[in-house]
This record gives sequence, C-alpha cells and structure tokens, in this order.
Amino acid sequence: MVRPAQRREVVAWARAAYQLSERKACRVVGVSASFLRYRSRRPDQVPLRRRLRELAGVRVRAGYRQLHVYLRREGWVVNHKRVYRLYTLEGLVLKVKRPRRHRSAAVRVGRTAATKRDEQWAMDFMHDTLMGSVSIRILTVIDLFSRECVALVAARHFSGAQVAAILTEASRERRGLPETIRVDNGTEFTSRDLDHWAYWNKLRLDFSRPGKPADNCFAEAFNGSLRRECLSQHWFLGLEDAQRTLDAWKEDYNNHRPHSSLGRIPPAEFIGGGRFTPSPNRLPESHV
Repeated sequence: MVRPAQRREVVAWARAAYQLSERKACRVVGVSASFLRYRSRRPDQVPLRRRLRELAGVRVRAGYRQLHVYLRREGWVVNHKRVYRLYTLEGLVLKVKRPRRHRSAAVRVGRTAATKRDEQWAMDFMHDTLMGSVSIRILTVIDLFSRECVALVAARHFSGAQVAAILTEASRERRGLPETIRVDNGTEFTSRDLDHWAYWNKLRLDFSRPGKPADNCFAEAFNGSLRRECLSQHWFLGLEDAQRTLDAWKEDYNNHRPHSSLGRIPPAEFIGGGRFTPSPNRLPESHV
C-alpha cells in the first residue's frame, strides 16, 4: 500500500468501520492529517490522458516507453515517469505471458558483430493464414547493424530461386549485397539455387546450428515484433491485402517506430544521424 489514493481509502474505511476520528484513523494507518487533506496543484492531465488513450488505441502493442517517444515527437513536454503513471491509471498496461525458457551454456563462437550498414543481414520465414484457412509464408530480411527491415514479402510458397530474386531486388535498392547473411536450416536456404546465387555474388550464408534458434536471434526478435504488431492485429482477405499491410508496417517500422536497440529512434533516423551505436549483444525489447 504505497499509493496516496490507497492510503486515503484505508483511512476512510477505518473511520467508518471503527467509528474513529480522523486523527485516530490517521495514527492507526500511519499517515499524517496534512497528507489526508492535501489536494494536488498539478495542472489538469485530461488532454494528455486523452491523447495517450488515442495513441494506445492505434498502437495497441506499444508499451509506455514507445508511447512516451510518440508524445515527445508531438511536442508534449512530459517525462517517462509521468507517462507510466497515467498509462497505469488508464488501464493500458500490457499483460504479456512469456514462456518460461531455460538458459543454455552453449555459446556460438566465431561470429563478429556488424560494424556498418549492409555488412550482415539475417533472414527467416514466418507463417500466417488468409481468409478461408489459406496458409501463406512471409520472408523477413533485416540489417543487423541498422536494424532496418530490408525485405518483407508474402507468398503462398517460396523456392530458393525466389529467395535469391528477392535478395537481388533488395540489393538494387540498397546498392549492394552484404558480406554475410544469417539463416537457419530451412529447405529454401539450403537449396542448390540459393547456394549457387551466394557463390556467384561472393557472399557467405551463415547457417544456425540445428535446434539452436538463438543463433539467429535478431531475426527471431524481429519476427516477434512483426507477429505482435501486425500479423496478430489483422485478418487478411487475400495475398494482395496481406502484402499491402506488410508494406505499410515495414514503412512505419523503418521510419517512425522507435527502436530500443537504437536509443529510441527509428532505423531511418539512426542511419541519417548516426548518433547512437547499437550494442551487438542487446536484443530489441519485445513490448516497448
């Protein structure tokens, strides 16, 4: 019982239940009479609370730290502690039940952290369902240094040749391919077509160890954000509808959404300003 409102409620209950005076009730609860009679002189928070609810209604998976960044961008002079207080008072706290995981002593050695843009990429596949229980797959590609989403493509099926074509198209937009791409052991990534493409383009496919998804941890973390903030929030009518939604989310992710590993700025701002050096061992926060 640490909040002032809770203490005042206990004092009121003690007075009603035991017919105590205000002074005796305060003494029993352990608060002063001046504390009970104090009225806050802080300015009205109604406009701020209203805007906080509006932002939370649009970005339903954003935590209070992300919402604090959006408020500051709009010109609200408020610190994260006040945002958290109002965030809890409005009942906006996200209740996320995380699976219990066991730490492994095995550490992947021989890998170096990315030190510049387009030095290392990571890619993975996700699954989702369209209307009518039609299954689709989504190819996700991210840059490990800037944390930006390089490619986000949905299709019914993928082959190694299609993956190579998507990476080639992404390289044209970014004027080059990376030195290394981290992948798991999926059939598309171990295919002969993708192996030949990597050989002719002089890049290395860095495969995860079997049964060790943490070897591709940055792609897994990105997939978690995509699942929470996009896939779980939409019901796709068809493949074109899914791709439009993914394109819109990718644009927001790269240009607007604050990233915890980049000092609460989006990847586009980090690339343009370079004001923050991301930690190679720090994963993106899943709910902020």
